[in-house]
Amino acid sequence: MNTTQSFQLAVIGAGPRGISVVERTLARYLALPEPSRPALKIRVIDPFNPGPGHVWRTGQSRLFLMNTPCLFPTVVPAGATADELAASPSGLSFDQWRILMTDPGAGTDLPAADRDELAQLTPGAFPSRAVYGRYLEWTFARLQEAALAAGVELDHVRSEVLSLTRPETGAGWVLEVAGEGTLDADAVVLALGHLPAALSADQDRLRDAADRHNLRYLPPAVPSDVDFSVFPAGEPVLVRGLGLNFFDIMIQVTTGRGGRFLPSGLPAGRALRYEPSGREPVLVAASRRGTPYRAKARLDSYVPRSVHLRYFTEEAAAAFRQQGILPGFDHDLWPLLHRDAVWAYYSTLVRVAADELLEPAELFLEELRAALDLPGPEWDSVKEKVLDRFVPADRRTNLEALAQPLGRRPYRGAHDLDNAVLAYLEDDAAGSAAGEDDPLKMAIGALNAGRTLLKSIVADGGLADASWLSELRGWFEPLVEGLASGPPPERIEQLAALVRAGVVHFVGPDPRFDIDEARGVFTGSSPWSGTEYAARTLVEAMMPPNRVDRNISPLLGGMLRDGLVRPKVMMAADGTAVITPGLDVTLPPYRPVGISGEPQENLYVLGLQLSSVQWGTAIAAEAGSPAGAGARTLRDADDIASALLASAAGRGQTGGASKYQRANAGSSS
Repeated sequence: MNTTQSFQLAVIGAGPRGISVVERTLARYLALPEPSRPALKIRVIDPFNPGPGHVWRTGQSRLFLMNTPCLFPTVVPAGATADELAASPSGLSFDQWRILMTDPGAGTDLPAADRDELAQLTPGAFPSRAVYGRYLEWTFARLQEAALAAGVELDHVRSEVLSLTRPETGAGWVLEVAGEGTLDADAVVLALGHLPAALSADQDRLRDAADRHNLRYLPPAVPSDVDFSVFPAGEPVLVRGLGLNFFDIMIQVTTGRGGRFLPSGLPAGRALRYEPSGREPVLVAASRRGTPYRAKARLDSYVPRSVHLRYFTEEAAAAFRQQGILPGFDHDLWPLLHRDAVWAYYSTLVRVAADELLEPAELFLEELRAALDLPGPEWDSVKEKVLDRFVPADRRTNLEALAQPLGRRPYRGAHDLDNAVLAYLEDDAAGSAAGEDDPLKMAIGALNAGRTLLKSIVADGGLADASWLSELRGWFEPLVEGLASGPPPERIEQLAALVRAGVVHFVGPDPRFDIDEARGVFTGSSPWSGTEYAARTLVEAMMPPNRVDRNISPLLGGMLRDGLVRPKVMMAADGTAVITPGLDVTLPPYRPVGISGEPQENLYVLGLQLSSVQWGTAIAAEAGSPAGAGARTLRDADDIASALLASAAGRGQTGGASKYQRANAGSSS
């Protein structure tokens, strides 16, 4: 081994993405011939345990579930990915680890609660975030063992990085670390994850009102950081947001307070009844669409096995590049994905309910396929004519209309609205239980499969800025998030039981939250229901916004002020400059662009701060997926690792290098 001064790498952030960078760096290092391996020291810096980081802490409530099944997540190459990338020093996806840990001969020292949970899980079940954190913790421990055997120093610094600056002379970086003074690094990877953010003007208004009237306002936060015990039993609590954080609140103040969900003996959708403990608050929930996200379907695979994209394919996407076309979403990409979703819906309908069609199923599928195969925009109108002939009105679907499940119609008060949402929940739970036999869930499955390809297209710079802003982010993202990013199916079944028990009510679409100064209470209302709710507690059921321009992190805020990084600016169709949520970065390996317009040498970004080049950033790679598709996170980490080791090797060849990297070796524009 090269015995010169170690190349010092600092990975800021010890959650899943930080661990993937460490794993890929070690994998590539071990793949080098031993005589050519540079001396290497890796510091992972995070106030929380390496692996789980902040979000996946192993001590959090086991009631908090992931919204992906066991078979999905991995932070190391597995399956098809393992054939493309260097062999992993740890090598197990979450589900492979789950199986290993349930083997009596594994000699595991896991806590009994983890062993009990793992024993009850199946590939399609949804694990707790705590037990996923245990997998991440185990993975980091295996990486430490591999590093030790290879002579690589791999340390965890349990602290927060306060600032990052260039040294007065030379290259490299100086990190100011709370309680540790300064640390030197030749290269730095920012894997920061969720960062604290400033409140919006509306949130500031509500917080100030809470201070004036002695009310309780809980701002956006990681759910495991919130003290839900402050919610008063038997009193209304206004909840803004019906996404995944809402379900964490819901379960914590029901099951978490001694309530029980019991089988009702009825079919899916009404399969549970709730037995209260008497200590629950009354949750009054609201979101822009008025309903929660649709639940995941019960499947034994991530993408339904019956779904195969025929129109929106890698070949179709490549054709735009080959013709020199920068596609737009609405004009070029959505018509292809729309066709796939239509086919998934109606081919499933034929399979499960052919007797409901107005004419023979074989003829219907033949004519539908002919309509979808039409190359120009006329396919949609021809498709509608086919549907008019063959499909009863109550069996038709309109994918775009699913963005407004309550239809934007007035309701006759709170009871009417609650009943409408309850019908939606019961129908959604029944659809999830049907799995591959539910036409709508299969259409959603096609959209979800298309998301993976869309992410790749966007990450490779393959979508026009104006289309990104007004089309992909403007209307499609809210649609597909509400359909394909929902909770485990049991959560929707449980919510329906809580509505029937009177524990949860709904404000309605387009809600307005305000303060009644005369009564000194928060209020929640919707123009569609005519009902106003009042409460002394209001909670934001959402994470802090993932916007670099609103972050209040000392590290990232200082880097923005110093001009080391900048937000990405895109041009809208009318020529207006729009500041996007993420950092301005190069193509992979992602290096941030400074205020000067030049990429920063030996500084890389992975994770949430890439939201302006990575649409719908995933928490993890999809186990078994190719590196260019569902395992894109691992490919990005691998690209960074490649650049890091090239830089380390380049420094070793310069002879006169100091403890800072003096050369620009390994830069990648």
